[in-house]
Amino acid sequence: MCGIAGAYLWPDGGPVTDRLTKTLAHRGPDGSGRYSHAAGTGDVHLGHRRLSIIDLSETGAQPMVAEGLSLTYNGELYNAPELRRELEAAGERFRGTSDTEVLLRAWRVWGVDCLPKLRGMFAFGVFDERTGELTLARDQLGIKPLFYVRRGGGLVFASELKALANELGDLTVNDAALVASLLYYWVPDSRCAYREAAKLPPGSWLSIKPNGEVEQGTYWSLRDVAAQAQHAPEPDLAAVVEESTRAHMLADVPVATFLSGGLDSSYLTALAAKHSPGISAYTIGFRAEDAKFEAMPDDLKYARIVAQKFGVDLKEIEIAPQVLDLLPKMTYHLDEPIGDPAAINTFLICTAAREAGVKVMLSGMGADELFAGYRKHLANTLAVRYQKVPGALRTPVKSVVDRLPVATSKRGYRSVRFAKRFLSFAEMPEETAFRRSYTMYDHAELTGLLSPDLRATVDDVLTEHADTYHDNTLSDFVNRMCLADSRMFLPGLNLAYTDRSSMAASTEVRVPFVDVEVVKAAFALPGSAKIAGRQGKVALKKAATSILPDEIVYRPKGLFSAPLRAWMSRDLAPLVREVVNDGLLVRSGFLRREALQRLVAEDASGQQDRSKHLWHVLTLEHWYRAATDK
Repeated sequence: MCGIAGAYLWPDGGPVTDRLTKTLAHRGPDGSGRYSHAAGTGDVHLGHRRLSIIDLSETGAQPMVAEGLSLTYNGELYNAPELRRELEAAGERFRGTSDTEVLLRAWRVWGVDCLPKLRGMFAFGVFDERTGELTLARDQLGIKPLFYVRRGGGLVFASELKALANELGDLTVNDAALVASLLYYWVPDSRCAYREAAKLPPGSWLSIKPNGEVEQGTYWSLRDVAAQAQHAPEPDLAAVVEESTRAHMLADVPVATFLSGGLDSSYLTALAAKHSPGISAYTIGFRAEDAKFEAMPDDLKYARIVAQKFGVDLKEIEIAPQVLDLLPKMTYHLDEPIGDPAAINTFLICTAAREAGVKVMLSGMGADELFAGYRKHLANTLAVRYQKVPGALRTPVKSVVDRLPVATSKRGYRSVRFAKRFLSFAEMPEETAFRRSYTMYDHAELTGLLSPDLRATVDDVLTEHADTYHDNTLSDFVNRMCLADSRMFLPGLNLAYTDRSSMAASTEVRVPFVDVEVVKAAFALPGSAKIAGRQGKVALKKAATSILPDEIVYRPKGLFSAPLRAWMSRDLAPLVREVVNDGLLVRSGFLRREALQRLVAEDASGQQDRSKHLWHVLTLEHWYRAATDK
């Protein structure tokens, strides 16, 4: 895992690349390098910061140059050994053992046609001295980021948006991305927080030529893979997950795991321990008073059970963070306004692991999206049944739930929060209900929160979600939800915060569930194999019973989150008042003060849980201040 950057036919491209690369130093503290070449009407420069994981010697250093090709690469190829054997059979000879060299040789032999052969997480730039072309590429599922800016006939790119924003200085805020961020509490991968910048889409490549001509293509489509998989025979899911976990342990340094005590992390930890006895795992706990106030489950108890059963060296971290200090730090590292406090958890766990000498960790990220493990998936299937209940019975139920408090002064009530959330979308049409089940506001609330000038932008953001949701040929309701999540929620939020938070701590996080083979297996399963009765993620639970005890497999779902209500009512209360009453977003007219004050009042009364809304307003405020302070 590394940081990459470059400049193509760009004024002062060498110094620009050096500054971009310097901003990415946290992604690769083990080494740095720059390649330069005169091409056409200008220069080409590739920069690299190295986090050495495979082939720790200088033969794995980057940018890597061979036979007229130069490569700067961020990621891991889990099928590098197989590709190496295939390339050696074709006559290629290798100097070292890195997957970087495998990728460079694969590009030399197959060019862009090598991309569908790659299994892993990656973003890279490769320059061909013979043609003068620079090509950028990103992995199939958007695990690794790649941002770029085009001007005239030139281009600059980097692993993180902050590098481009810091260097260029004149990027302008994209209001549509901020509106989307308010709706979702993250920016969809299809949008970028600055108008002039863009993200290379997952499963795609972009080539730019010396004359400024740009060509872009898609080599892998999640939508198409899901469509094809629905006609495939049902897989041996346990075998697929175990093989992916084994492949993701490829490294020349120790590998550890996240272990929350939930199904996904426990499953991966058990499989990893099978292949690497005594493996370390990291788990978190919260201050007792915070956990009680948030009504959080005792995940630590289950993590200890897994660790003891599989001989795992469990490292327990109690999180009592200085959130006032961490908020601006995390806002900086996340690049775009992302309002999920799980980013803090990831950063603190990875920091502790890095201090212990661990560079690589496995995460259960992605299983919920692919196997219908979120409460929203079950809630939406229940909503279909709920709509069949006579209205005369639904009305009094809603009236009673509306009057119930979500919290008192001493504790919160999760069941009431869930009930209120469910009833807010239970009677809506399919796509609208699914979107509303995890977004922060409905249409009226969002337009009421924003400047009147942004009403059309709200409609554009909602249309994008509807278009993405309906852009498939799947006949299965559950799999339609899983596909939409895997195309929007997974790359836009979970993979994004995981990459930025872990790399802020110079740690590589690998996600065995977010793997091309696991994806194929997931969409070969019908929705009835994922949700049955009132239970989600059924197929994965069945697979996990081959190694995990039932008390782990069938425990109530936990949350990889944080005690937001406790933080908001204590640590962050003064900052909330400042931002709501006199924040830059309010003074600029982007947000309406009265609407924010209403959120605060609703939360304080205990009738609604607005802690997540307010947390995201704080993250957005901090991001906006930095973005406009040029």
